[in-house]
Amino acid sequence: MWSLIGWLIIIVIAGVVAYSGFFFYKIAIRRAPKVFLSTNRDLKANPPVAGASWGEGQNWVSSQKIQNVEILSVDGLKLRAYMIPSSSAEGRTAIIAHGYSGKGKDMGAYAKIYAELLGYNVLIPDARGHGESEGNYIGFGWHERRDYLQWIRHLIGEMGPESKIVLHGVSMGGATVLMTSGEDLPPQVKVIVSDCAYTSVKAQLSYQLRRMYRLPGFPFVNSASLVTRLKAGYFFGEASALKQVQKAKVPILFIHGDADTFVPFSMMNELYEACRSPKEQFIVHGAGHGTSYDRDKTGYVSRVTNFVTKYM
Repeated sequence: MWSLIGWLIIIVIAGVVAYSGFFFYKIAIRRAPKVFLSTNRDLKANPPVAGASWGEGQNWVSSQKIQNVEILSVDGLKLRAYMIPSSSAEGRTAIIAHGYSGKGKDMGAYAKIYAELLGYNVLIPDARGHGESEGNYIGFGWHERRDYLQWIRHLIGEMGPESKIVLHGVSMGGATVLMTSGEDLPPQVKVIVSDCAYTSVKAQLSYQLRRMYRLPGFPFVNSASLVTRLKAGYFFGEASALKQVQKAKVPILFIHGDADTFVPFSMMNELYEACRSPKEQFIVHGAGHGTSYDRDKTGYVSRVTNFVTKYM
């Protein structure tokens, strides 16, 4: 009898864990409005799109002459981006990567730095599963890294072999450009700027599971990872910016606010230490998640422009 009860308990637990995998896939990975972000205590004072810069950037983007650009991903998705050309660019182009649940045009404040201060062309893609790009799941930067290789190749094809490219991303976009850094990049990619990136999808989701639901990472993240592998084609464990920066050869500027509790500040230290390419870090005191630009606009612009110009 006790043996039967024991088996029933095991079956019930297994059922709960399996259900949780599909539940967390549905709310975190599947393409859908991410309403849970509005109640997240780590973002309450700071919307998922960086603070006041969101409005500033929207206004700036709406005033620009934008060219719609489309490419096809390696797995057949139509991906949309927006090109803001500059007459003084001479082939220099910044690709700006947005965050989780955002879209390319949210990144206007960052695009403005490159377009107005540096005179670069700016390309702001909608990540797969976001904005006007196709896709029914979010890759958290892992599948997006392949998409960014496609965008890079597209730019080189358009601008020619003398083009020079910088990648700049915030939050999930920051992780995306770091995951891209470990690939075999063409020499036209000169520099990367990563703002408040996480070390890996597994580490970030495990952290948020504890913060939001008071649940341990194991076995719930593992279950969601298995469902994600079946539905989206990747395990959380392989989606690692930490492993990718160990292979990076391009100079990287790491930016993070020391008051960030959504993607913990400690993750920047891990990423910075793992990086073997030329690197710098810019820590913004008192900045929460994605708000380093808002907290210290002068410092942010200065560090980014100096670092990028040094290598471009």
